[in-house]
Amino acid sequence: LDRSTREIELGLEYGIPTMNLAGQSLKFENGQWVAESGSFTGDRREMQRLRKRNQQLEEENNLLRLKVDILLDMLSETTAESHLMEKELEELRSHSRRRK
Repeated sequence: LDRSTREIELGLEYGIPTMNLAGQSLKFENGQWVAESGSFTGDRREMQRLRKRNQQLEEENNLLRLKVDILLDMLSETTAESHLMEKELEELRSHSRRRK
């Protein structure tokens, strides 16, 4: 049954989902949780502090991602060099065995 039929036949009226989280009232509209107007009682300075901290953490996260990428590149390069050296060493050993 579609929603309107269920409401008529079964008397189900759910309304908009709402919740209260840390003193802030939120409602679910158009697939997103939205603060109800006038429900935020926080301090403006606290919001600015949290935004600044969030920005710092995003920048730190970006820097760490860059460092991980660099380390992975270095590891790949070292691994490739190691495989080349192992191959050269094996060729030298086989060449040395043929001489004996």
